[in-house]
Amino acid sequence: MSQLMIENLSLGYEGHAILSGLSFSVNAGDYLCIVGENGSGKSTLMKTILGLQKPLGGTISFGDGLKNNEIGYLPQQTAAQKDFPATVWEIVLSGCQARAGMRPFYGKAEKQMAKDNMQKMGITQFAGRCYRELSGGQQQRVLLARALCATRKLLLLDEPVSGLDPKVTLEMYQLIERLNREEKVTVIMISHDISAAVKYASHILHVGHEMFFGPTAEYLRSAIAGRFLAAEGGEKA
Repeated sequence: MSQLMIENLSLGYEGHAILSGLSFSVNAGDYLCIVGENGSGKSTLMKTILGLQKPLGGTISFGDGLKNNEIGYLPQQTAAQKDFPATVWEIVLSGCQARAGMRPFYGKAEKQMAKDNMQKMGITQFAGRCYRELSGGQQQRVLLARALCATRKLLLLDEPVSGLDPKVTLEMYQLIERLNREEKVTVIMISHDISAAVKYASHILHVGHEMFFGPTAEYLRSAIAGRFLAAEGGEKA
C-alpha cells in the first residue's frame, strides 16, 4: 500500500524551480534512497514532503492511514544543534510531542515508547547525559530514537551518516536496515554515498538534470546510473 504519493511536483525557492515534473510513490516497507548531484534539490524535496516548505506545483498525498505529523525526521545537524544543552532522555521524549497533542505533559505510553526506542538504539545508558557530551555517532542514535517516537511507519533521514567515521557509519547503516527489515519501518534517505545507497535501498530516486525512479536493480542497469557512478568514482579517485 502506498504511504506517499508525489504527482507532477515542482519545488524551489521564490518561484524559481530547481525540480519539476517529479512523480513517484513509496509503498509501506520500501527503502528509498534519494541521490543526485549537490544542489539538485534533495533536501528541498524532503522539506517539501514534511510540509516545511510549500511546493511550487503538483501534489503530495499520504496513504495507509499516515498523517504528515506522523513522520519521523532526522535532519542534517548544525553546529549549534550538536551543542544543545538537554539530556538524552529529554531529547528522545520530545519526539512524542505530536502524540501528546494538547496535553501539557507526557503520559505513561509516551515515556514507555521513548524507553523502548532508546533500547533499540543502544543508548539507554546515556539517558541522564547531556546531549552535547556525546560523540557524533551517539548523537545520531539519539536523534534516530527521537524520530522513531514520532512514527511507526515512515522515517525521513537527511544524510544520517554525514561526518561519521567508517565504523560508526557502518553501524548506523545496519541500524537503519534493521528498522526497515525487522520493524517494517519505511525509510526515505538522502545519501551522497552511492555505494551504500545501491547496497541497502530497495528503490532509488535520482534527481537533477536527469531523473530516475525505480527498483535499485533497474537503476544499476540504467545509463544515468552508469554516468553518475563513473563521475563519483572519478571524484573519489
